[in-house]
Amino acid sequence: MMIEQKLLLVDDQPANLVSLEAILEEEGRVLLKAESGQAALRIMLREDISLVLLDVQMPGMDGFEVAELMRQRKDTQTIPIIFVTAISKEKKYVFKGYQAGAVDYLFKPLDPLILKSKVNFFLELDRQRRDLLAKLKEAQAHRAAYEAEKARMQRERGGGSGTS
Repeated sequence: MMIEQKLLLVDDQPANLVSLEAILEEEGRVLLKAESGQAALRIMLREDISLVLLDVQMPGMDGFEVAELMRQRKDTQTIPIIFVTAISKEKKYVFKGYQAGAVDYLFKPLDPLILKSKVNFFLELDRQRRDLLAKLKEAQAHRAAYEAEKARMQRERGGGSGTS
């Protein structure tokens, strides 16, 4: 079963969102867009997001703050974040992003092939994670059914003897 994966694109510049959308639009993907950190957090509360592409420099709440808030919430703490930035490639900014919870960085101007490759990689990891979770749930259900059947059989054996 093919599940649609949802990417959240976050940038305060609408033109950047349009560019990201043009590069990343593919069948089986849903691209959600937010023009602020607050809007992004609201979307994450109601949608099952597979990956976030997050601009670092935004008015109000910047990308680092959004990432830190995501990592504090159980339902968003495991969503991978790729920071997209035009700010300096200085190590201190890159490390700040990783400390805030980023899994990767992309620097503007974006190379469409690198962007697609990184997004595809993280979406594949998300697909594998979802597959493993589904298999785990299935195994747990089988285990519960086995335990219930085992208990039923023990009751039948125990209840049928000892009345002689």
